[in-house]
Amino acid sequence: MKVNKFQNPTEFYARVKDYLLNQEGLHNLLLGISHTLIENPERFDEKPYLATVEENGDIVAVAMRTPPRLLLLSQIKDFQAVELLAQDLSISYPSLPGVNAPTNEAQAFILAWHSLTGQSYQLKLALRIFQLEKVKPISQVAGYLCLARDKNGELLKNWYESFSLEALGEIESDAERWVQRVLHQGTAYLWQDEVPVSIACHVGNTPNGARISIVYTPPEYRRRGYASACVAALSQTLLDRGNKFCFLFTDLANPTSNHIYQEIGYQPVSDWHNYSFV
Repeated sequence: MKVNKFQNPTEFYARVKDYLLNQEGLHNLLLGISHTLIENPERFDEKPYLATVEENGDIVAVAMRTPPRLLLLSQIKDFQAVELLAQDLSISYPSLPGVNAPTNEAQAFILAWHSLTGQSYQLKLALRIFQLEKVKPISQVAGYLCLARDKNGELLKNWYESFSLEALGEIESDAERWVQRVLHQGTAYLWQDEVPVSIACHVGNTPNGARISIVYTPPEYRRRGYASACVAALSQTLLDRGNKFCFLFTDLANPTSNHIYQEIGYQPVSDWHNYSFV
């Protein structure tokens, strides 16, 4: 069993694509980031860590990291790969901020990393991946979906920061830079009811699907169905563009979001754990 590292994202993607696509929903984040590394490398300030663990020419694990973000792991077929990845990563990084992976894989890695480096850990988020193929009809909600425009820049910045603090407990990236990117790419959508009341973003693609994230409604506009309407309309928009699936992550500690997504037509795929090292 051997760790193979890649310098070129295109070569990495060519090697891991079939392995990841075998469970596209489970691996939507790794597939989406691979796509971004190839198509928009300027979004990443540091060199990524891209690796497979292979045995007799067969992939048993895939690992990715785009610093300063967390390590991402695929589903792992042989958990001996976890020890090898931890050892290899410790050469590149004296410490890691954390790991985001399917539940069993995340738990195996934190134990291996703690044993190797002494870094302690804590569970930051328990997540669930959802996948949608067809939008279910929902109750009519006042308003309509529209693309965010330059005039919405300050609102987007404020909402992005509020979402980050509420969902993640911190603002992980530069809000101004994020606003510039989503406005340039046309990937932030607002639900408009006289004024903007909710947001959902198209954050990336897989070969057959589109990823949705940064779903946020300010407290004063909640419990009116705006988030459901916004996500349903954006999901339908993305399906109409030829995507077979839409994917999103939810926080299992938030039963409201898990419920509304299922009412729209999202079905659970897999649970993930997000651990931070301290």
